[in-house]
Formats: sequence, C-alpha cells, structure tokens
Amino acid sequence: MRLEDIRPQPGSKRRRRRLGRGIAAGQGGSCGRGMRGQKARSGGGPRPGFEGGQTPLYRRLPELKHSPRYVRRPQYTRGNLRALATLPAGSEVTLESLMELGIVTTNDGPLKILGDGEVRVPLTIRAAAITASAKAKVEAAGGRVEIVGSRPARS
Repeated sequence: MRLEDIRPQPGSKRRRRRLGRGIAAGQGGSCGRGMRGQKARSGGGPRPGFEGGQTPLYRRLPELKHSPRYVRRPQYTRGNLRALATLPAGSEVTLESLMELGIVTTNDGPLKILGDGEVRVPLTIRAAAITASAKAKVEAAGGRVEIVGSRPARS
C-alpha cells in the first residue's frame, strides 16, 4: 500500500451543494435562504445568544455559587501558624485538638494550615493540606508534617 492508494470509505464524503444553479438543482434563485432579510445575506445572521436587542439570557441570569466560576472549589477549615505559636513543644495538631482548645471554632471541612506567623517549638501537624511556607517554618523549628485524609469534598 502506498500513500496515493489511500481513499476515503465509499459514501463517507458527500459532494457539496451547488447553490444558485437553477431550479432543477433544487437550490436555485435564493439558494434556500428565503426572500430577503438579515439571514438571507452573505455573512448574515445575528451572533450566538443575540435576542433581538432584548437582554440575552446569559446576562439575565445571576452569577450564583453553582455557576462555573464557583463550582468545584474545595472547602477547608483553615488555621494559621500564628494561632499555633502558643502550643507547648511536642504537641500534636489535628482538627479535633484545635477545636478542643478553641483555636478553631467551626468544622468547615478538612484542616489546612496556612503560613501566617511563626512557630518556635517543634510540633507534629496532621492536616489534609499545608502551604509550602507553613511546612518550611514547622520543619525549621524541628517539627514534622503529616498529610492525612483525602482532598475535601468539592462543592
């Protein structure tokens, strides 16, 4: 088989419609576009979504939390290193322990530790996520970080 032997399957390519070639061709005169008007012109027709000057549907609808901009954003219970600075050395930091101590008041999903603040004592942090700066600060203080659980449910 050579390159010049390759042909499309029989019947897979239809010949193009020849417009304006007389009434016997089936698409003579106005070529099936009707008489006059915007849609009869070449390049004619409004843009997609145009509703004749009425405010189109995509602008009438509000931007709600289920619109694509907000969909699938993971929800975390967040805590900063600043709040962990008061904990004694060797403490284990989990979502449950932070709620018992009152550092975190609501459970909004898995725990994520953010890097705002400093930690001077070694801590063991068990969280679903941690920022790179927070991880570096904890490990520099002699602590360790364990990523536990799975990613939070996407809402």
